[in-house]
Amino acid sequence: MNFHRTWLFSQFELTRLFATKRGWLAVTAFSLVWFMVLRYPIYNAVPFLNSPEFEGFVSQLAGTIGLNSLVSWPEAELAIFWVIALFTFPMFALFVTADQTVEDRNRGTVRFLTLRSARFELLFGRFLGQVMILAALIGLVSIATLVMMSMRDSGLVGSGIIKSVAIWAKLLVTCLPFIALMSLLNLVTNSARMSIVFAILFFTIVASIITYIGDVYPMFAWLNYLIPGHHIGDITGWQSSSNFALFLPVFQAAVLLGAAQFILRERDL
Repeated sequence: MNFHRTWLFSQFELTRLFATKRGWLAVTAFSLVWFMVLRYPIYNAVPFLNSPEFEGFVSQLAGTIGLNSLVSWPEAELAIFWVIALFTFPMFALFVTADQTVEDRNRGTVRFLTLRSARFELLFGRFLGQVMILAALIGLVSIATLVMMSMRDSGLVGSGIIKSVAIWAKLLVTCLPFIALMSLLNLVTNSARMSIVFAILFFTIVASIITYIGDVYPMFAWLNYLIPGHHIGDITGWQSSSNFALFLPVFQAAVLLGAAQFILRERDL
């Protein structure tokens, strides 16, 4: 694999988002949505979490759903952001990364590109480009949350930066298999829209069937580990994260990319 060509494919993904009017329109819409989330749900929930009158109720509720450790964070904005982002960014990643190779394949661009590069370079380069886009967007919201927290209490900036970096890394790792899933679906569908439809069907029907089989036949419970996002429940409460909980999405992404590479290698372009 030629890393220079792979990097060029990654740069193309960044260019499509950050160097075009359509891309900046998408970034603006994304920023406005998260501004509303920060301004209303997160900003208004912080006084409630820090209120002595509701301290017992909040602690009891958080303990019931496994979020007790987050309630003790002095950086309340980051705690709320973590919970919201952990469940929204993976789904958001499905829509953002829906068009990696499918439209280029329809136009014949993929055939042209693979005459001058390996197929895996194209596949991995596009995947890496989408990872960098998600990294930038997650970083943007993390910084905005940190700024909002510093306006409430500037003394929390030091610890807030450390937690923000950890949140950024965990969110990005969590999104990896979702991006890889779209890389795979781009090779078995004919449009970005159909890739999204197939992804929705996977998480609603296929994932439910796998979960049911695992519940009825415990010997097949390991199949749940094939579902992207299966580890989310293990890291939501910011428990002492096991290495397995963070390794699983990386493994899932590698498996999905391997399957995508097999399909791309065998199919006609």
